[in-house]
Amino acid sequence: MQEQNYKNHSRLVPLYHYVTWLLWLLAFIASIIKVVRNIKGCFATSLLFLGLTVIIGLAVYYARVFALKAQDRTIRAEENLRHFVLTGKQLPSALIVSQIIALRFASDDEWLALMQKALNEKMSSKQIKENIKNWRGDYYRV
Repeated sequence: MQEQNYKNHSRLVPLYHYVTWLLWLLAFIASIIKVVRNIKGCFATSLLFLGLTVIIGLAVYYARVFALKAQDRTIRAEENLRHFVLTGKQLPSALIVSQIIALRFASDDEWLALMQKALNEKMSSKQIKENIKNWRGDYYRV
């Protein structure tokens, strides 16, 4: 696997991010066209097709969102443990989840200083990632 860094750390799964959503979009558009064309005909069937398409879209969307939320909770717990190992204290409550998630890419050597800088300067996750000098890859994310 290629070594991770700021430029290549985001992960896209083509089958999910492109194919699934493109097929859903086509089905959604087709269902809207079917509803419009069948206002006087089989309207109930057309409406059912539209409803099912919306339900499938929501299910696909929330499956991803729920997985990411669970992953965020895990990262927060891992980084809290990491901070405890490094300092003997829990993470400062002023850190927001997006900052904690960005900090996971920092090496242990720069983690504490970068965390303090993130707190003091209210850095965004993008700014935190850009300030990392020794990138620590996360190869297990969803």
